[in-house]
Amino acid sequence: MFPPRLIVADRIGSHLELTSKKHLLEILGSLLASADPRLSPGEVFDRLCERERLGSTGLGQGVALPHARMKGITEAVGAFVQLREGIAFDTIDNEPIDLAFALLVPESANETHLQLIAQLAGRFSDPRLLRELRNAASAERLLILLEDWENACEDQ
Repeated sequence: MFPPRLIVADRIGSHLELTSKKHLLEILGSLLASADPRLSPGEVFDRLCERERLGSTGLGQGVALPHARMKGITEAVGAFVQLREGIAFDTIDNEPIDLAFALLVPESANETHLQLIAQLAGRFSDPRLLRELRNAASAERLLILLEDWENACEDQ
């Protein structure tokens, strides 16, 4: 189970047309920063880039999971984007990504950080969920899939 309000419709981008990893991280930084008035999009972008320099957060199968620890926040914050076309992201399978879930956690939340990443990576290993996310027509549908993917996929 995810923390309450980890992901909300306002932090989801649907059918975006982006051309680079940098632009994707900028968009994700802006979406994440919108969760807390103390966060600046530039600062969040910088933290995501710092983490990315340590090694790619591309999971493969067209999915990336950029994440970072952030000073000043008290709970985990997520953002998600669905792209119209895949972009290069230095993934383990060398395939472009078209789905990205970004995560910020409090600076001291080591175990929480690892648990959330593991949960998200587990969800994004399900081919059925990935297909549903790629076919979703709205941020609202994406939110339903992200929050309760087992039940949402069975409803179709």
